[in-house]
Amino acid sequence: MRIVFMGTPDFAVPALAALHEFGHDAGHEIACVYTQPPSRSGRGKKLRPSPVQAKAEELGLEVRSPKSLRNEEAQGEFAALDADIAVVAAYGLILPQAVLDAPTHGCLNIHASILPRWRGAAPIHRAIMAGDEETGVTIMQMEAGLDTGPMRHIMKTPIGTKTTGEMFTELGQMGAEAMVEVLSDLDDYPPVAQDNALTTHAAKIDKAEARMDWSRPASELVRHVAGLAPFPGAWFEVDDQRVKLLLAEKADGSGAPGEVLNAEFTIACGSGAIRPLRLQRAGKPAMDREEYLRGRPAAPGTVLK
Repeated sequence: MRIVFMGTPDFAVPALAALHEFGHDAGHEIACVYTQPPSRSGRGKKLRPSPVQAKAEELGLEVRSPKSLRNEEAQGEFAALDADIAVVAAYGLILPQAVLDAPTHGCLNIHASILPRWRGAAPIHRAIMAGDEETGVTIMQMEAGLDTGPMRHIMKTPIGTKTTGEMFTELGQMGAEAMVEVLSDLDDYPPVAQDNALTTHAAKIDKAEARMDWSRPASELVRHVAGLAPFPGAWFEVDDQRVKLLLAEKADGSGAPGEVLNAEFTIACGSGAIRPLRLQRAGKPAMDREEYLRGRPAAPGTVLK
């Protein structure tokens, strides 16, 4: 088959690499790679290619990075590739119907949840924050609706104490494996309609939402921290300075919500308490609790905001 790959962040790189290797063995060809245009980042705000573009160029693949696929010219260029199928993984652009219809077998998406749970922009964050016991990847036949297409394959994994960053890495690899399995024989993975009654929406994470609400139970706040680590990062304020909380555990103790209870930096919540394990001050690298406290001890009785 002639495959068009469409993806942008690190999450999509394992799938691109796996499909490239798989193609050599199965006689498939990646005809082109679509990704978001380079963005400015780092010191000097230099233009940097997306992780997918960097990998595609390493593999010697043609790369295209249109700002939009809504115009007829871009859609015509896509159709001219004469693809048998398109593989999409966190591409970041909406695919118009003309693009969805262009490949012979349509477009397959690697979605980072067990559909129909957590349709939307932040499925990994939301699964962890909600306390789901497991998550996974769904290979979905794309259609115009938001993650509403029929499912071809699901792979699952327990969440446990994993952070969003850890789950991104794991699910990126899992998505690559699942997509290779599906493309090995499409007929073995017929599309199955989603049950819309079971849908939940994985809304984009708002920066204000990331702030620690110390009135909530400790168990919820531990999941809140894990679900937002490392990005965008749960945060609180102490002495009018913002601190990111990247990892925390439940601890014994009680007090006013946000109150520092002891020299170990145990913090009271609405019920129970938590203890930070990893933190990051503005403009500083992430550090373990012991290192953080050496530079900024938190006196018992301090109330965090």
